[in-house]
Amino acid sequence: MISFEQVSVQYADADTPALSGVDLTVPEGELCLLVGPSGSGKSTLLGTVNGLVPHFTGGVLHGRVTVGGRDTREHRPRELADLVGTVGQDPLAHFVTDTVEDELAYGMESLGLPPDVMRRRVEETLDLLGLADLRDRALNSLSGGQQQRVAIGSVLTVHPRVLVLDEPTSALDPGAAEEVLAVLQRLVHDLGTTVLMAEHRLERVVQYADQVLLLTPGAPPVLGVPAEVMAHSPVHPPVVGLGRLAGWHPLPLSVRDARRKAAGLRTRLDGRHPSDTARTAPAPAPAPVAATGAEGDAAPVSRTEGATTPIATTPIATTDRLAVRRGPVPALRGVDLALHRGEITALMGRNGAGKSTLLGALVGLHAPAGGSVRVGGLAPHRTRPAELIRQVGLVPQDPRDLLYGESVAAECAAADGDAGAAPGTCRALVERLLPGIADSAHPRDLSEGQRLTLALAVVLTARPPLLLLDEPTRGLDYAAKARLVEILRALAAEGHAVLLATHDVELAAELAHRTVILAEGEIVADGPTPEVVVSSPAFAPQVAKILAPSPWLTVHQVERALDGSTG
Repeated sequence: MISFEQVSVQYADADTPALSGVDLTVPEGELCLLVGPSGSGKSTLLGTVNGLVPHFTGGVLHGRVTVGGRDTREHRPRELADLVGTVGQDPLAHFVTDTVEDELAYGMESLGLPPDVMRRRVEETLDLLGLADLRDRALNSLSGGQQQRVAIGSVLTVHPRVLVLDEPTSALDPGAAEEVLAVLQRLVHDLGTTVLMAEHRLERVVQYADQVLLLTPGAPPVLGVPAEVMAHSPVHPPVVGLGRLAGWHPLPLSVRDARRKAAGLRTRLDGRHPSDTARTAPAPAPAPVAATGAEGDAAPVSRTEGATTPIATTPIATTDRLAVRRGPVPALRGVDLALHRGEITALMGRNGAGKSTLLGALVGLHAPAGGSVRVGGLAPHRTRPAELIRQVGLVPQDPRDLLYGESVAAECAAADGDAGAAPGTCRALVERLLPGIADSAHPRDLSEGQRLTLALAVVLTARPPLLLLDEPTRGLDYAAKARLVEILRALAAEGHAVLLATHDVELAAELAHRTVILAEGEIVADGPTPEVVVSSPAFAPQVAKILAPSPWLTVHQVERALDGSTG
């Protein structure tokens, strides 16, 4: 169905090819998963299939890509629309109408399908993706995950033979992600649709793949069955990491398969208790700065048994019976929350639960409809930005909201100047989070994960006492996420309060001291992360599910226990 013949892509201002040496075939009716570090060329390879590369992106495409017999060099994206459906990393960039139902119908209208066919397919797609209750909603009023489901649905209605998906579950909560992946499975198995998908959250998708294509910078692409490729892949989900550690063969790709092999590992762990990885003493962060509150007092922290935990102090931020409305919709209802210096809090919940709204209220984007919010003693919605930025910084879901420079170097220089930091501070953070981003690269030419990394570095440069992150690992590979964890731990150790809204259960298990779960704008759970995530099937990490009822959360905990380390 999809054939690559000695394909390479070279962009005009790049020193090295974005893609090289791709020579393989993806058969019809299979789900092929693209894996690899950020910047390895996954998005570029997907673009060669739908014709965006080189017709839209520019650059030079060497070799030949054919889809269903059509050469993508000779057919522009509009000439492939009936054959290839595409969903990118940014659902907002995908939309061309205003409401959910209109968006689902637009592609069929463009192809001139009969009205009765259009009506039937819209209804089928609304049911498939759980969008029926949203059919009349404005697209800009939806949460990020809801927008992603609409974007996927808008290409499904055309019934393409090939689906190209770039991070399709990145904005979805675990339940919604499972629904989307179940739909993709049905399309592959029942309709013979060929799916080519890039995804960093491999714990969600690798078990569904028929083949895995591993892209690694400087090495030839590797295509094979998932278990074989995962055995040597530099990026892999926790279930594979646990299988490697335990010496299981063949490697399990799902929690169910791993549980069947885990009896011996549970025996080896009997009588041991996991060290608390969320409180492991971190390595120093670049250019450490003591966190201060509104009065300039340094944040005290306590270190016991190699752990870093916050001392009970006056909260740096509080909400008291906070209520916020987004238009006619009550987004938050009676939220009571206190954030302390030195503490990392994960904010979780299904799409539309109010996580982003709560972060917005803490930085003054949303005025309370009831109750109150205070950050460093200030009411955010009544405080001048120049004053508020000294107390709180937000990394939004869309990093482009923070990026306006013509190059990475320009962004970093501006961030250093705005923060009053030493020259090079921001650039050092970028390099630590995701090495290899060129100074001359324009932010618009970066991948989604690279843009997010740059935006995070821009905010971290100012070292605000309260740091808010909205889906910080969206688009990040495992190596970049590990570096992010290291930096956030170091910031917490210095006394910063960190609140991150995330669907990444593995991140919460690895990093957060505390987890808060929102539902319908209300807090339904709030407590230590091990207690909250283990008690919730939807938010439990893979290791917890595999080794239940033992209290292990991460591969790192198990590895230290087997090594006899005390952490």
